[in-house]
Amino acid sequence: AVPEAELWNRLRSHLGDAYAATWAEWTVLADLGNRTVNQALADGLECKLIWRAVWQFLELDAVHR
Repeated sequence: AVPEAELWNRLRSHLGDAYAATWAEWTVLADLGNRTVNQALADGLECKLIWRAVWQFLELDAVHR
């Protein structure tokens, strides 16, 4: 499992401190049921599933999965 704090650490690591929160608020991901990261969190989706969707959307290397 990925705790929410770790999810945010990973987002900041890949998107930068300033952009991560904005990206999580505005970027809609099909793999999250056409929700943003913030909406998925509010709906109680597991952070592990959210990270997988982000990882795929950003086309990150397998090492970051």
